[in-house]
Amino acid sequence: MATTSIIVPVYRVEEYLHRCVDSILGQTCSDFELILVDDGSPDNCGAICDEYARQDSRIRVIHQENGGLSAARNAGIDWVMRHSDSQWLTFIDSDDWIHPQLLETLLNLNISYGVNVSACGYLETSDGTLSVSSEQLVPEVWDAREFYFRQPMLGTVPWGKLYAKSCFESIRYPVGMYFDDEFVTYRLLFEQQKIPVIPEQMYA
Repeated sequence: MATTSIIVPVYRVEEYLHRCVDSILGQTCSDFELILVDDGSPDNCGAICDEYARQDSRIRVIHQENGGLSAARNAGIDWVMRHSDSQWLTFIDSDDWIHPQLLETLLNLNISYGVNVSACGYLETSDGTLSVSSEQLVPEVWDAREFYFRQPMLGTVPWGKLYAKSCFESIRYPVGMYFDDEFVTYRLLFEQQKIPVIPEQMYA
């Protein structure tokens, strides 16, 4: 089984979905499974997800009635908990994309520092290139308070991080609430004594 589970909620992102999935499939670390959660998207997203799954055995597709972003993330988590032997879990929004070394870099941080959560910087853009070189991927180690002081946005969103799967044994995202991720991310971060971070932008 794969070492890492990547969960991507999908809804009305037909224009961006190929870019997102292709950036995941282009990772330097290929030991992952990709769970695409089609949250009742009314466009062609469901068909696009199915086509990717036919082309790559690492991809699983969940089709469900529209329940919102939290319900989609939770469906992915529940699938991983029931069906996967993976040790790590990460989230990527379906209109975003990632640097080719993101998964490898964060996985190495978690293992080398013996932690349950690592993170990286992000780029606020709708189009652009994540042109970080290997020489720039130098980690810093923060505690949760420093994390919020230096990266307040990253302190609320689920993406841009690699979690131990065990972090989600007893926690899910609240369904039907605005800014739902704020109710979960801070709890996960403040459970950690230290969080290694690559400040460079590896997520967009």
